[in-house]
Amino acid sequence: MTESDSDTIRQLADRAAIWDTMCRYARGVDRGDEAIIRSAYHLDAHDDHIAYSGDIDGFIAWLAVNFEGYDNSMHFLGQCLVEFAGPDLAMVETYYASRRLRPPGDAEAAGLAPGDMICRQSWGRYLDRFERRGGEWRIARRTLVIDNRFTTVAKGGARQGAGPWGTRDRSDALYAVRAGILGDSAG
Repeated sequence: MTESDSDTIRQLADRAAIWDTMCRYARGVDRGDEAIIRSAYHLDAHDDHIAYSGDIDGFIAWLAVNFEGYDNSMHFLGQCLVEFAGPDLAMVETYYASRRLRPPGDAEAAGLAPGDMICRQSWGRYLDRFERRGGEWRIARRTLVIDNRFTTVAKGGARQGAGPWGTRDRSDALYAVRAGILGDSAG
């Protein structure tokens, strides 16, 4: 194997580690799991999320308030372009789409049928400074760019019938399935 081959394999492994970090972030937000969200960021990271800009403790508190009243969330990650600036530094642009549903408030309920919900949708990009520290790739600084965002009525969007329905807490089926496959230490 040549040195060039070793560099290529290392970059492929680094890209996979960065992608896994992005997936952990999305899982953490969608499940409302603070520990998983934290695992995507370095301790001294900064997140500029438009309505919130600051440290990760503040970001997690902001998420809790921002997602209040929502019992579900879904982030879909799209293309993820990793540009290395060195062996331990990368610029990462990841496209996302997110949706979440909530019951209508009193002022919104007029004219809506039972079972209609309010849907918040957003599309954009995460512009991240990723750093490898202690052998682990995590977000050091995030800038969120919104390309489109709106709120609409989701006709018949309320959960009806058998599930399992996704939840924003540890009652989500993920935790039981994960523990069954990975064991009790899976978290």
